[in-house]
Amino acid sequence: MRFLDDSLLPENQEPLVIQVAPYAPSFFPRDSDDIPVTMDEQVQKAVDCWNAGATVLHVHVRELDGKGSKRLSMFNELLGRLRIAVPDMILQVGGSISFAPEGEGKDAKWLGDEARHMLAELDPKPDQVTIAINVNQMNVMELLTDDDVGGTSMGEPAYREAYREMTIPSGPAFVEEHLKRLQASGIQPHFMLGDVGQLETVERLVRRGVYTGPLVLNWVAIGGGLDGPNPRNMMEFINRCPEGSVLTIEGLMRSIYPLNAMAIAMGLHARVGIEDNLWGRKGERMTSVQQIEKIVRISRELYRDVATGEDARRIYRLGETYKSADETLARIGWPPNRQPGERGLPLRVAG
Repeated sequence: MRFLDDSLLPENQEPLVIQVAPYAPSFFPRDSDDIPVTMDEQVQKAVDCWNAGATVLHVHVRELDGKGSKRLSMFNELLGRLRIAVPDMILQVGGSISFAPEGEGKDAKWLGDEARHMLAELDPKPDQVTIAINVNQMNVMELLTDDDVGGTSMGEPAYREAYREMTIPSGPAFVEEHLKRLQASGIQPHFMLGDVGQLETVERLVRRGVYTGPLVLNWVAIGGGLDGPNPRNMMEFINRCPEGSVLTIEGLMRSIYPLNAMAIAMGLHARVGIEDNLWGRKGERMTSVQQIEKIVRISRELYRDVATGEDARRIYRLGETYKSADETLARIGWPPNRQPGERGLPLRVAG
């Protein structure tokens, strides 16, 4: 991404899109009184987040026992109710879900990649499904302190060890097939990227025509195999993003506030919510709604507008697809593919 002399002036920036993750599948209801459990509570949480200023909802679903749901029917029910309750909100389903079979005689599809591909079969379909790129370590415990997780399940030895050994299963065969199915279903992939190497893999997928749509992504600075919340990491990632991409900054625990303050100042977008962070100032809990309100205040202090639902859909280019790798590269802002015999950096000729 490039910055012109006037790029930091708010009148030249797109309105701020606030993404919220209020359902916190990494925690249990005993960890926070801000975790909605019943279907009514989950719907109301979306309404509250919308009213506070969020326009993108990162969706997970809970069963009545408080555990994360793996039932396609539960996701379909929540998506259907959200379409009525927050019709202008972008619904983004977390792509880490593996659906289990329902009823007698069902095949155990959840044992393989086919379970995650079922995200393309959600009905009503979400606007987006998140997708990680490349198999990688995801040891969030590497960054988390006793202050971060004290009094929560994540601080207990068994859960701490489980999260320490967590990996992202997102190899080439899964990624290519998943992108194919999501695009065929009219669902926009939202890329969750933890370093420049993962961004380079996405670029290669675009150059080969595997993905032909807008580049909407999060920089996921959660450490333990991904970038940590270091401003140098953040700026390197920003430098490598093409001009036509849409970038949201995602941190872990209290790092989300300084990272998002920088993002707001630079014209990028923000993510908050108790899936990522339970805290305000040290030792004080902050709800998802309060986190949204804080980001709104920071944006307004810098005189930057906060996106409406209509703004967010335009900025994310929802519904856009492209006919070829060449068109996708042009729309995203990457140089064109090299033609036979062409030397030097290929440049796009204005036509």
